[in-house]
Amino acid sequence: MRIVVAMSGGVDSSVAAALLKEQGHEVCGIHMRLHTGNRSTPGRCCGVEDLLDAKSVCDKIGIPFYMLNMQDVFKRTVIDDLVKEYLGGRTPNPCVQCNGVVKFQAFMQKAKELGADVIATGHYARTHDGRLFTSRDLAKDQSYFLHPVKPDVLRSTIFPLGEMDKNAVRQHARRFGLVTAEKSESMEVCFISNDDHTSFVSDAVPDVDGTGQILDKAGNVLGEHDCYWRFTIGQRKGLGIQGGPWYVIDINADKRQVIVDTSPTAGNLEVKVIKQNWFVPPEQLLGRKLKGRVRHKGALAPCVVMPGLVVFESLPRSITPGQSIVVYDEDEVVMGGIISR
Repeated sequence: MRIVVAMSGGVDSSVAAALLKEQGHEVCGIHMRLHTGNRSTPGRCCGVEDLLDAKSVCDKIGIPFYMLNMQDVFKRTVIDDLVKEYLGGRTPNPCVQCNGVVKFQAFMQKAKELGADVIATGHYARTHDGRLFTSRDLAKDQSYFLHPVKPDVLRSTIFPLGEMDKNAVRQHARRFGLVTAEKSESMEVCFISNDDHTSFVSDAVPDVDGTGQILDKAGNVLGEHDCYWRFTIGQRKGLGIQGGPWYVIDINADKRQVIVDTSPTAGNLEVKVIKQNWFVPPEQLLGRKLKGRVRHKGALAPCVVMPGLVVFESLPRSITPGQSIVVYDEDEVVMGGIISR
């Protein structure tokens, strides 16, 4: 097949491309230029070094290499979305937007223009006939980030590493003699320096006043804050108020208020979900006992799904509007969406 591989410059996408070339496919590597932020700090991706490493790998295994400028798409779908969500009192997950939207929906369009039969990435996940499954290596599983990917896109997607663990991937990288064989993994949000989202949002909207009050559930004023988008649901540290322990349970962006309580899980068991993406028809799932995850690598909690809702047997800790919720049936992702309330 003619396969276009998304080449991040890391070891995973490098090995994915090398394995596909070894299997006899016509392979092309494309590095997506996403932003011009802090791109050389260890633990981050999308830098100049990543671009050069991706090209080096393509040269080593003998496949064409291209750089695709997707800065406009990335700014619109990831950066602007992050700022808008924080200003709305929610806590977004930019890695979901990047992996689930930019690296698939937008990239797929570009790959089709190049005449690709399918695309491939170095994600740790599995897919079959438009359905999404966890990686065999659960410690590296990235299915949580992929929940926005539509089934029709998955039908034209390959995950060559889905059956492998990280140790095997590095062994292949050494066997192929790739420059990325010992490269460390990216762990932080790539475009935010020092993982400081508060300053990033403040710099993006310098004219917006984020100051306000911290109140308890009864409406009693407990203190003042300098910026409401500094807080997230479930947060305990750094509140700057006496007594407690206090946990953030709500953020009223319109009034710039942060609401706290002595319990981190104040609320009912029903979670409202928007932007739902179903991999299995909803009518096959309603009323069935499934398991939901509200954070990457977070614990799986028993739940059932209903139209617009996920209902838990016990509320997961620190469930946060703006974050993703992904529902599993054993090792299969059956639905994903964004927590609304």
